[in-house]
Amino acid sequence: MSGKPRLTLGELAVRAARLAAGGPRRATAQNIEELEAWGRRLAVDPRVGAQALGARLLGVARACREERRRVAALLETEVSLCPAEAAVVAGVDEAGRGPLAGPVVAAAVVLRPGVVVPGLDDSKRIPEDLRELLYDDVVAASAGWAVGMAGPGLIERVNILQATYVAMRRALAGLGERPDYVLVDGFRIPGLEGPQRGIVGGDARCASIAAASIIAKVTRDRIMRQVARRFPAYGFERNKGYATAEHRAALREWGPCPAHRRSFLGREGGNPDE
Repeated sequence: MSGKPRLTLGELAVRAARLAAGGPRRATAQNIEELEAWGRRLAVDPRVGAQALGARLLGVARACREERRRVAALLETEVSLCPAEAAVVAGVDEAGRGPLAGPVVAAAVVLRPGVVVPGLDDSKRIPEDLRELLYDDVVAASAGWAVGMAGPGLIERVNILQATYVAMRRALAGLGERPDYVLVDGFRIPGLEGPQRGIVGGDARCASIAAASIIAKVTRDRIMRQVARRFPAYGFERNKGYATAEHRAALREWGPCPAHRRSFLGREGGNPDE
């Protein structure tokens, strides 16, 4: 900062807030380098307030690097679970098995090798607003991705588990080119051609499954917001079809609509983040 007018502490605070705004889940490698550069410069500033800001920026930079290491570990775990000869690996996950209404949605994602997406995680662990941002990041980091759905009618005819498998097979078919290996959250998909592996808790352990969980969840949430415009009485834009108190009250008053899974209406429904 020598040779230039020294910034006031207020100006430094504004700059620090801008540098740290994305946080660990949104930081790029360039963001981290900027945080560290400013943190080191402020650490030698004679003003105590500037030094405190510098320490804060260095702390954010450490958290960002730790987040990138965490996501890199997801990639490493995925590699360890696949055969060495598998060049194209697809992760598969679903959203919406537990609700009283709406489709079950599955996603299949093939990530580009070695790409780190900060914030990548099991969609249940991610706030809704950040999931929307990560959706775009996952799409940008993907060599290919697709979604498959099974609506309430199919769920009623074949049951939710079989409908989930249908949605997963549809998602994989949507990729076009068949992957060398498929990693599935939970259990293997019956009737699927080609090698696969079911990973219990895979959405928190494997990068491509975590990516698929985000695509599936965001896609389904968007669908339920559209359904809410057709059937506004049930608050689908808020409850996404799950058995909240608001949803149950609407069912008592209005009865089910065409988006409901009628065989589910005698039970409470699942976790809203399933």
